[in-house]
Amino acid sequence: MKAIIIEDEPLSVAELRDSLTEVAPDIEVVATASSVAEAADIISRVTHDLIFMDIHLGDGSGFDIFRRTEIRVPVIFITAYDTYALKAFENKGIDYLLKPFGREDLRRAIAKLDMLTGGGATGSAPRRPQAPQGTQGTQEARIGEAPSEAAYQERFLVQIGARMRSVTIAEIAYFMADGKYLHLVTHDAKDYILDRTLADVGEKLPPKLFFRINRRFIISFESIREMVRYSGSRIKVLLNPPTPDGEEVLVSTDRVQDFRQWLNR
Repeated sequence: MKAIIIEDEPLSVAELRDSLTEVAPDIEVVATASSVAEAADIISRVTHDLIFMDIHLGDGSGFDIFRRTEIRVPVIFITAYDTYALKAFENKGIDYLLKPFGREDLRRAIAKLDMLTGGGATGSAPRRPQAPQGTQGTQEARIGEAPSEAAYQERFLVQIGARMRSVTIAEIAYFMADGKYLHLVTHDAKDYILDRTLADVGEKLPPKLFFRINRRFIISFESIREMVRYSGSRIKVLLNPPTPDGEEVLVSTDRVQDFRQWLNR
């Protein structure tokens, strides 16, 4: 697998190269760029399968590159700022590493890439995403194609005893159906009960950020800590925070293909 590093700090480039040698030796760094202009030129000329991208560059933002050239491969964002995560995942991002990050953080990002490519980062040939066919990618599986961004809900009102608060979608890790209850679990492991159904909630969530993986769970991209191949073609998702009772969370067999495509949107 061939990778491009877009980073304006030479020391950071060297450290990432060293980390990749240990964590993913089959990833070959074929080019580096330190500016928006240089990156746009290299991306258009050099064959590659993956991009590591810093957001703050000397002549602009990494997001400016998307306006200068077409990017068709997964991007792992690497930055010292935590304010761009949502925008990153809307721009080919499969992971968002905050500096300084460790090799275990990089290893988890590569694991997500492996699930997406069918093992491309660990030596086997990458499998390109296929366009949805038939009933794959229906509203139920991908949460729903609302007519416009205005149709998506930005906050959920929850009640804690006599108190209430509004939880933004950026705070939400996942929704979990448990009998007649629907749990809203936040990234900081707070658990709230909603008087709604999973199907109802799913229709109001932006499909770029949330995916219904089975009958009981809708998860956000940010909640995915790691993914593991399970029996057959299924995928086990390790969530952060973990489920309250520690149960295994599996992607339904009929949704695995759409799940892989969602990871590469």
